[in-house]
Amino acid sequence: MPLTHVLFDLDNTLYPDTSGIMQMFDQRISAYVADVLKLDMEAARQARHEFYTTYGTTLRGLQVTYGDQIDVEHYLSYVHELEMDAFLKLDAALDARLAEIRAPKSVFTNSPIEHTQRVLAALGVERHFKHIFDIRYHQFEPKPATTTYQRVLDALGLAGRGVVFLEDSPQNLPPAKQLGMTTILLSPQANDAAVPPADFVVPDILSALSVVLELERG
Repeated sequence: MPLTHVLFDLDNTLYPDTSGIMQMFDQRISAYVADVLKLDMEAARQARHEFYTTYGTTLRGLQVTYGDQIDVEHYLSYVHELEMDAFLKLDAALDARLAEIRAPKSVFTNSPIEHTQRVLAALGVERHFKHIFDIRYHQFEPKPATTTYQRVLDALGLAGRGVVFLEDSPQNLPPAKQLGMTTILLSPQANDAAVPPADFVVPDILSALSVVLELERG
């Protein structure tokens, strides 16, 4: 099957979940929810969990529930403005492996473009990505809403078949699969039978890129 495009999730996909970035985001999001909704931290964490499981992101849950009371840009800057050098470093192995893949590559993320650009720059891999489809591009409707996946395909002028999607969150895979994409789940529990089905399940990004290369070479 000829590859037409490779779509990459960003956080905990292009870099490992041990980086500490998402843990810092978790703390900041909980603090934001506690401040805006006037909750203690335990109640804020519970509200976050409910928003995330129902709406795909905490931000979307806040928007749907509280509307114009939520300053979206303030939320994005408060949560995501981190110095990436404290968490990531240039990744020569990732850069080299991405360079081997001939198919065009783009980032498809629930994060804002500013954070995405900082991550790509910190890893030294920004040159490889043709497009960044971020949360603003999707009008704040996050994965796993099927419309976000279709919007990406429409922008690329592609059908799902021939597109490979790399993602670390299992709940974000079914819409891609339904649209005909080949799915690769990055999971430290790659050999765990309880991991939800994907076309391929691998432990890390370099393993995922090896799969992409095999698919590309036929």
